[in-house]
Amino acid sequence: MIRMLLVGYVFALRSERRLCSEVQVNLAYRWFCKLSVEDQIPDHSVFSRARHERFRESDALRRVFEGVVAMCIAAGLVSGEAFSVDASLLKADVDKKKRVPGDQPIAWPKAEEASHAVREYLATLDAAGREEQSSGGDDSGMRDGTPRSPPKEVSLTDPQAAWVTRPGINPFFAYDANYLIDNKFGIIVDAEGTRANRTVEIAITQTMVERVGRRFDLRPQRLVGDTVYGAARLIKWLMDRKITPHVPVWDKSSRADGKFSRVDFVFDRERNVYVCPAGKFLTNNGLIDQGRVLPYRASMYDCARCELKPRCTTANARKVSRDIDEDARDHVRALANTEAFQQSRRERKKVEMRFAHMKRILKLDRLRLRGLSGVRDEVLLTATAQNLRRLVKLLSRAPPSFGAACPA
Repeated sequence: MIRMLLVGYVFALRSERRLCSEVQVNLAYRWFCKLSVEDQIPDHSVFSRARHERFRESDALRRVFEGVVAMCIAAGLVSGEAFSVDASLLKADVDKKKRVPGDQPIAWPKAEEASHAVREYLATLDAAGREEQSSGGDDSGMRDGTPRSPPKEVSLTDPQAAWVTRPGINPFFAYDANYLIDNKFGIIVDAEGTRANRTVEIAITQTMVERVGRRFDLRPQRLVGDTVYGAARLIKWLMDRKITPHVPVWDKSSRADGKFSRVDFVFDRERNVYVCPAGKFLTNNGLIDQGRVLPYRASMYDCARCELKPRCTTANARKVSRDIDEDARDHVRALANTEAFQQSRRERKKVEMRFAHMKRILKLDRLRLRGLSGVRDEVLLTATAQNLRRLVKLLSRAPPSFGAACPA
């Protein structure tokens, strides 16, 4: 049955009804699925039941995916020296009109009357509530030291889908497909479907890097990503594991009002102060905001007498924020002009090509399954199909040519 699903994803047969009818008459499909001409084809309804029961309980789809990755490693298609990571939005299979604001109470149906996606969502909420109770409720409504805000919109069909708003496009509900690829030939070494959230993208990157190291003993020397992965906590996490982050640093300190930005202030590491353009000091009193931000403040007396204050701040005194892992960010900034960094930026296009192939060739621009578990299934099956196609293309050889005349 899994072989039939792989046929569907390799050849972009999204409907299981159509997949069954194609396998019924195609001898090549039957051969791959180990079905003889006389064997009966499973009914399309069997796939849904097997997916919700056997496949997810045994984690069968991940084991199939990892088996294909192991084949690619054995064939020499994975070097393990450099990885690229990225995420791509996939539209959820929902009607976006069936939604409610996230800050309003929702009367969900009973568990026995709800769909699989709604039941999974309610089970996740119950698990989160039990976790808060077991921790004493001290961090209720908090995340990383900051208040946890409710989602802007909640889909009544698939509540775990995230409401995505981007400039220039109509808002929609979506999930993320996360890929970790090896830069040698673009083999996908790990894949995961998650909610469309930047914080989740960072967390799942750590999970995928650790999982690949644990399952295949692959520990890259460098990781390539876009600005989303330039957060200080991920950079520090990578450097602690001797992985060089080739990512642009996530930095929102630039000013559009013409006033001095943080780059105009020089940090003196020995004295632990910032020096402003006028030569005055900004100091930190030991306070840490939001669990990881160090505020450095100038003296109100110095700012009141400063001739540069109109170009600096409208407040009584200027403040500059510094992340607790700013040294790691400075290290990555210094790498940006190296040839190795630029080479990594060029190699990152391979992961973008995998997403383009997913959406244009395999037709996975919109999900067919609902719920987070369904998204994980579809992403794993798609990544498995892409690796199989890549494996065949790289290892296949053209047949010998018989055009030359045979000697008499």
